[in-house]
Amino acid sequence: LRPQHLSGLEMVRDLCDGKLNGGEIGSTEITFTPGKIKGGTHIADTKTAGSVCLLMQVAMPCVLFAASPSELHLKGGTNAEMAPQIDYTVMVFKPIVEKFNFTFNCDIKRRGYYPQGGGEVVLQMSPVKELSPINLTERGTVTKIYGRAFVAGALPIKLAKDMSAAAVRCIRREIRDLYINIQPVREPDDQAVGTGSGIIIVAETSTGCLLAGSSLGKRGKNADKVGIEAAEMLLQNLKHGGTVDDSLQDQLIIFMALAKGVSRVKSGPITLHTQTAIHFAEQLTKAKFTVTKSEEENPSNDTYIIECQGMGMTNPNL
Repeated sequence: LRPQHLSGLEMVRDLCDGKLNGGEIGSTEITFTPGKIKGGTHIADTKTAGSVCLLMQVAMPCVLFAASPSELHLKGGTNAEMAPQIDYTVMVFKPIVEKFNFTFNCDIKRRGYYPQGGGEVVLQMSPVKELSPINLTERGTVTKIYGRAFVAGALPIKLAKDMSAAAVRCIRREIRDLYINIQPVREPDDQAVGTGSGIIIVAETSTGCLLAGSSLGKRGKNADKVGIEAAEMLLQNLKHGGTVDDSLQDQLIIFMALAKGVSRVKSGPITLHTQTAIHFAEQLTKAKFTVTKSEEENPSNDTYIIECQGMGMTNPNL
């Protein structure tokens, strides 16, 4: 058990007056007994650069079925390796997941980077009676590409401009006729702890799909390389013809499982994260998933339809 897993579990325990045994860092077995989900104000602090976005993933399905609205103060890393960046959460995850018929507010108070963390995000969310299913099967055409390249702390804005320019050049080779707007930004000193850099690029389509590529800078890594990495990741995600990118794919599974009715999502190759999420969603709920290869015009496209008959969870408090 790593620090961010543990703070996520402790937050959910507090949200629902639950009992948690085996809750220490390094533990290999826990027992969790939930109570009634109350909502209210809670703080979760990884005390490391552990990702606030992973804390959000833990909490969100619970607070949707709470008795009252929740305000969660999540502390840790906002832009960390091996996890979605907070910019991805706000720019891609939020608008898509809200199609399940709920809304949330995510206020970035301070950004925190590896290794010390120190970021803080406040998540406000009201409970719902039930979730609606989603149908994301039409990709449409890419209508715009935008993003932000950021530096914080001791790094000069020139690095952000270099990341942005390299990313634009890389995308231009494949997509010539679209205006690409990747804003170079220096995070204000009072809104960022430590030194960090990175980039996120989002492609929006005519049907409202959002797909992204992102990358983080680190010491000794050339700024051009960071920009190119993000651009290549975006192009890769656009190539398969799905309506969601690799990072969003697994994050939608739990909501599909809880929703009332049939959800369908068209994606690229199924990631191991998604297979794992489906496995556990089926163990924990009555939801039933099927994944089928998409039979479409272009057989060279490696696309799949993830279909779920949701369990139709209803909120007993509303």
